[in-house]
Amino acid sequence: MADADDVRRVALALPHTAEIASDGFDFRVADKGFVWSYPERRPGKPRVIRLDIAVLFVGDEAEKQALLLGEPDVFFTTPGYDGLPLVLLRLATVDLERLSELVTDAWRMRAPDALLSDVEGAGK
Repeated sequence: MADADDVRRVALALPHTAEIASDGFDFRVADKGFVWSYPERRPGKPRVIRLDIAVLFVGDEAEKQALLLGEPDVFFTTPGYDGLPLVLLRLATVDLERLSELVTDAWRMRAPDALLSDVEGAGK
């Protein structure tokens, strides 16, 4: 079972990641967000930052739909995210290994090619 502290540890372990000041968590690479806490909005009520749900960049609509249909207990969306390559992740439904995989994949999709080349070259 993962939590916001796990998201923070995983994200900050990735090269060139910056944490943006927020009421929850918000991580970027090259000024592009890849994982952040869910700002839940309910009609007529103030926004609530949900630390138990992460908004995760997934790259494209096909991947988004695959995750939503394949694991509806883990991933969901709301109308505010329609048409965007983002899913909402229930942190309590994943372990640290799965969280690391998801956050790292999101980071890779947002990182510039030059940064990816540097990282992959350093790993050889």
